[in-house]
Amino acid sequence: MVQYEFKLPDIGEGVAEGEILKWLVKEGEAVKEDQSLVEVMTDKVNVQIPSPKDGTIAKILVKEGDVVKVGRAIVVIEFAGSAPAATAPTEPRSQPAPVQAAPAAAQVLQGPALQDRVLAAPATRRLARELGIDITGVKGTGPNGRVTDDDLRRGGSRAVADTTRAPVAASGDEERVPLRGVRKVTAERMTKSFHTIAQVTLVDEVDMTELVLLKEAFKGSAEKRGVKLTFLPFVIKAVIPALKEFPYVNSTLDEGNGEIVLKKRYNLGIATDTPSGLLVPVLKDADKKDIFELSAEIEKLAGMARAGELGRDEVQGSTFTITNLGSIGGLFATPIVNYPEVAILGTHRISKRPVVRDGRIEAREMMYLSLSFDHRVMDGAYGARFMNRMIDIIQDPKKILSEIL
Repeated sequence: MVQYEFKLPDIGEGVAEGEILKWLVKEGEAVKEDQSLVEVMTDKVNVQIPSPKDGTIAKILVKEGDVVKVGRAIVVIEFAGSAPAATAPTEPRSQPAPVQAAPAAAQVLQGPALQDRVLAAPATRRLARELGIDITGVKGTGPNGRVTDDDLRRGGSRAVADTTRAPVAASGDEERVPLRGVRKVTAERMTKSFHTIAQVTLVDEVDMTELVLLKEAFKGSAEKRGVKLTFLPFVIKAVIPALKEFPYVNSTLDEGNGEIVLKKRYNLGIATDTPSGLLVPVLKDADKKDIFELSAEIEKLAGMARAGELGRDEVQGSTFTITNLGSIGGLFATPIVNYPEVAILGTHRISKRPVVRDGRIEAREMMYLSLSFDHRVMDGAYGARFMNRMIDIIQDPKKILSEIL
């Protein structure tokens, strides 16, 4: 029998490390080739790492919640015969995606030797470069000395960990829940967005009365296609021409090169509430699909997100995000921009309330909209004109019909 130290494989796309979310095997357990051993979260997606060969789990070397670098041994597997030649298995199978947020590909900012000395998430390494901080001089306060975003902001290379403070034990009237998995990634990315983007939120309202009638008119056609029709596809078909007319809303800011990158594709992130937390699957080429295709794909992506089945392709490449709180409640919200995008649209509850039309008070189906955007890229007037264009399309049945099919 041969004992083989199995190392965290190179998952690709610039990923340098991953968080051990869940071990799917136990010490002493027999495993088969290609059987999933462990679930790992990266900046991109969760993956299940398979066993390279039949064998027995001799020893698990890292704990759940640990962040480990690619190439570090994570488990010892006992095999009959000689050890496998390669340290990496076949391509890991994609599993649940992290918070949608869908950022740019992870960038490895340090060389191999430096990686051995510094423990930090890829997003934190990116932040260090953006802030001009030498991450090798930062003392990390995270688990196992991991450098966090807060460590960087507390003074960069001058940040020093407080190693004298003892951990606080939970008392009888409180419970401590580890910040891990999707919740942890969400916390890191929302913090990065909030501290990086000069965010402002514009709130307006839209008369949905005609759209409510139009949706009802298309309900039968949707049912024949086996599609559940919601308001979101109609909103998307109003958003697309507005994005084309106001391209800075569909862009990113390349701070390193001092350029605003106008996107010529329309891949919409759809914020989705799941048992694991908020995920953002991406609706690709939304401008090329009709309302029925959009409905079917939105339903499919939401189902995959809630079932933990999203892969890399489903969470990458968004250019603009929509988040809908209408089914839950609240008057309106101020959503945080899905960095590195520059804008996010919040849609809310549709409710009948009195409004003045042609000097008369009427009961109309009204909805609040909230557009949060990066003030570094666009001014308030530009955001307001974008919102006005979108509202104009939604409220005019003729314009809606020309866009939705």
